[in-house]
Amino acid sequence: MLPINCGSHSDYQDFVVRNLRKYYPDPNALARSTWDIIERFWNLDLSFTDELLKCKYSKYGPAPRTPSCMHRSYLLSIDFKVTSLTEWAAQLKINPLYAILSGFNVGDTPGVGTFYDFINRLWDSDEDHLSPHIHPLKEKVIKPKKKGSKADPIEKVTVAGLLPQLEKTIFQLDSQPYASLFKIYKKEFLDVSVSKGLINPGSLALAGDGTPVVTSHRERKKRICNCADNGITDCKCDRYFSQPDCDIGWDSSRDCFYHGYDLYMLVDSGSESDLPIFPHFSCASMHDSHGFLHAFFRFKSFLPDYKVSKLLLDSAHDAMPYYEYCRKAGITPFIDLNGKGGVKLPYKNDFTIGEDGVPVCMKGLRMNHDGSEPSKHRLKFRCPLTSRKNGCSCDNPCSKSKYGRTVHVAMKDNPRLFNIPSRDSAEWKNAYNARTSAERSNKREKLDFRLEDGRHRSTKMWYCRLYHILMLQHLDAWDLPFESTLAKLILSAA
Repeated sequence: MLPINCGSHSDYQDFVVRNLRKYYPDPNALARSTWDIIERFWNLDLSFTDELLKCKYSKYGPAPRTPSCMHRSYLLSIDFKVTSLTEWAAQLKINPLYAILSGFNVGDTPGVGTFYDFINRLWDSDEDHLSPHIHPLKEKVIKPKKKGSKADPIEKVTVAGLLPQLEKTIFQLDSQPYASLFKIYKKEFLDVSVSKGLINPGSLALAGDGTPVVTSHRERKKRICNCADNGITDCKCDRYFSQPDCDIGWDSSRDCFYHGYDLYMLVDSGSESDLPIFPHFSCASMHDSHGFLHAFFRFKSFLPDYKVSKLLLDSAHDAMPYYEYCRKAGITPFIDLNGKGGVKLPYKNDFTIGEDGVPVCMKGLRMNHDGSEPSKHRLKFRCPLTSRKNGCSCDNPCSKSKYGRTVHVAMKDNPRLFNIPSRDSAEWKNAYNARTSAERSNKREKLDFRLEDGRHRSTKMWYCRLYHILMLQHLDAWDLPFESTLAKLILSAA
């Protein structure tokens, strides 16, 4: 039968007060840190969960657990650092406090199977993964030569090709398997943070950063062809992957390969608590420049009322299409230079730039204009003493190439090099320093809430764990009343 709603959030609060008076009549018996969690969950209204998931229960059969109680209990397991649902189901039977805060009667708590049934209702797909188990072998990431640097992208499509493609794509939230998770997260947490003034959706300073999420120690795949029986050991046939949405990537912070996801997080850098806005899981081999685009354009489709005024990204996103898009969309980019993809502001020591902007070589000769590259916003100049047939006629050539020495000069409208505000200004530096909010948010998810300790094998479980961690990040940012209303209610009865 359909879940029986206890009535309202006030009924849940009455239930908690009544049972805490019975089992914990002395509020001082519990630690202050525990009381902080009790107060936050006592004030947390999860009524929307009951409304949204009501249609996912059958009209027949025994009465199920209240969805809001199951949701609250799963949040509590993460907040109390219990990473296994099996262990949490056992703790609910042992610890009366966990059962009371969840909304369950002491001695009548759900088993581990009930939790998995509830998570299945949060996932709007019959498949546990986003891609099929059988797919071709992927190109492997190459270890970078320089320690601490990120691996080069292996994607066949460039940022210039991917950005307009995703910009024209209209992502429908209801077609996403995590649609119910996102709706609950937005209604009960993100919107509440906005109403409390913690997030300004009308002028958002959006910071982005990717972080590795390790799901297993190795990639699990097996052959489905007969090539090995025929003596072919290095075939390129499709394989069966147990975690098809994961692959092998390079962790630049630890200088090692890992198997799992690349989690790209969009964060409000203007909030004091580094509040997350939107997450997106990609395969581990995906470069941050591509991961951002997949996350950003989904964010724009799912949260159309949010207006981005500033974009704060690290040097992995230093590509001309980003700047051109920001100029068109009215966004101020704060992106660090990576030394690639165009000429830096300082030019080479053996060349100078004349008053008219034309390079002058070490012999004092003005170089010849040899075309332009509009896509990179730069002009090309070539040695005046070089011909394609005879090479360079200079007595002291500065290049061994027959083509001669070339110099690229940035156009005056180059949005990458000529930022407003400029990169050497205090305004730019102060704004860009806020980009670390994305790194701090990732740290909270991975270390404080132990994201990687989930030990899950499906994208469904990873998304459920991730979204509930984001919910707790918002919950922790909400101010508690100076005096505990709940403690007063318990003492008043005593």
